[in-house]
Amino acid sequence: MPHHTNSLTIATHGPSLTEFTREAADWVAETEIATGLLTLFCRHTSASLVIQENAAPEVQDDLVAAFDRLAPEGSHYLHDSEGPDDMPAHVKAALTQTHLAIPVVAGRLVLGTWQGIYLFEHRRHPHQREVVLHLSGD
Repeated sequence: MPHHTNSLTIATHGPSLTEFTREAADWVAETEIATGLLTLFCRHTSASLVIQENAAPEVQDDLVAAFDRLAPEGSHYLHDSEGPDDMPAHVKAALTQTHLAIPVVAGRLVLGTWQGIYLFEHRRHPHQREVVLHLSGD
């Protein structure tokens, strides 16, 4: 069974969801794998991956706001060596995922009509985040 790997660098600009569905789908198409499984892995502990609605931008804004309420910044964390947004970012990443698995059928990602693949940045400052893609199949 063939295996292909790639990595994407995703620029972020503070707490937000950055969609990269098109980049992942384009790479899958280049591999010419017809049937398989795409695994995506975020190489960071203060950012995460989510599959979320890609039609209404308010969904992404509401998710950022909801996670800020779940893990607010504050002096109640022991870990603060990288700034007040660091430990809340770790909590948010722990509540979401660092990896995703998406089936590939007929050379295309099997996502729902309104689903998109997002990097969820949890830190305040811009970052360059790396997502590793691994596709296996026939």
